[in-house]
Amino acid sequence: MLDVLIIGAGVSGVSCALILGSAQNKPFAIDKKIAIVAHQKASSLQNAIFNNAYGIPAGKLGSELLEESLEHLTNLYPHVQQIHGKKVLSISGEAGNFTITTNKSSLQAKIVVIAIGAGNPFTIEGLESFVMPHQKAAPEKNRIQLKNTDHLVTEGIYAAGVLAGHRSQLSIAAGSGASVATDILTLWNNGNPVQVHDALGK
Repeated sequence: MLDVLIIGAGVSGVSCALILGSAQNKPFAIDKKIAIVAHQKASSLQNAIFNNAYGIPAGKLGSELLEESLEHLTNLYPHVQQIHGKKVLSISGEAGNFTITTNKSSLQAKIVVIAIGAGNPFTIEGLESFVMPHQKAAPEKNRIQLKNTDHLVTEGIYAAGVLAGHRSQLSIAAGSGASVATDILTLWNNGNPVQVHDALGK
């Protein structure tokens, strides 16, 4: 049983994984099992080039970021399990006991974070009742989002990035994933607000 399964390894998904991974020494997170379904083929970053994202050198290719972000996750937080070669087909169950069915097997997780794109149709069965037209995308793009309140779709299930209703900007997606991660950490910390920062020693 995983404590958190993140579905999607684009900007918001990996950002969420990095924040959760970086909390590994917090007493409330020390034994948590975290995994990410590292499916990136459909990511809009595959064709992107960045000139306006904070902290990223101008001209950086999105395809490079996708590879580098998973390497970053592997190198710094190897306890975050990366699941490759699987596509999520459905989610069933309830908070604390979700079954996530893929094209190859099934997984169990207490919390699920969905951080895939906003393409229509939505291809994960079990959440159809939460699908709605994207509120911040041009209608002709035919994008969707999941109904949510501050990323929470229903108990135990979060949406992140464009799928949560945010605009398609790298910095917004990264912040969305980080926000979901800190909400989960706060939940693990009995509702006490959590931020995870690294700092240089004095």
